[in-house]
Amino acid sequence: MVLGAQAARRLDVYTPGTRLWLGGQWFSLVGVLEPVPLAPEIDSSALVGRQTARTYLGFDGHPSTVYVRARDDRVGAVRDVLAATANPEKPSGVLVSWPSDALAARDATESTLTGLLLGLGSVALLVGGVGVGNTMVISVLERRPEIGLRRALGATSGQIRGQFVSESLLLSALGGLGGTVLDTAITAAFASVRGWPTEVPVWAMAAGVAVTLAIGALAGLYPAVRAGRLAPTQALAGP
Repeated sequence: MVLGAQAARRLDVYTPGTRLWLGGQWFSLVGVLEPVPLAPEIDSSALVGRQTARTYLGFDGHPSTVYVRARDDRVGAVRDVLAATANPEKPSGVLVSWPSDALAARDATESTLTGLLLGLGSVALLVGGVGVGNTMVISVLERRPEIGLRRALGATSGQIRGQFVSESLLLSALGGLGGTVLDTAITAAFASVRGWPTEVPVWAMAAGVAVTLAIGALAGLYPAVRAGRLAPTQALAGP
């Protein structure tokens, strides 16, 4: 038998001569196909010869699906004669489909879904940034005596600003790491339920945390500047 690329990956079988159980019979692996983007169902299939299928798998000799590869500039011409060629007696009973059309529809769906997810992610980042900024503004208001005391003891405006920016970055880092861990766990659980392999790119997780830190820095910048501008006497007076 010959295995499709996805079937070989799921079975973790690549060595020719390996015996596999299929349809109540043992078969010997002779090779693994390269991925076939235009016919993804082949990637998850196990292929045997016509005579072998008749002898051991009950094949009646009448194929249900025929795959034809044509040059790009001849696809239309091949499609026009394919039904009559496959079944001259009843060409109307043959369904001819273009894998390229299916690929285009799939790509359009994936692009739409990706855009939707990016939009939702952007809204989530905006809400998170507003939340961080609001938390830091409230923190500045509530800690004015502390800020005034530090200023009276010699802390500069830059040190005050650095403190609040650092706190904003810490808050964002904790939120970003927590969200990354939670999202990874949800993705793994969903993939496990559906029987899919789990694959979360490391660069995507790192990029998520980095963007969160950038949003946190921007959100905490205004409260930090506001805290740094407080005069010691004004801050010690309280809210």
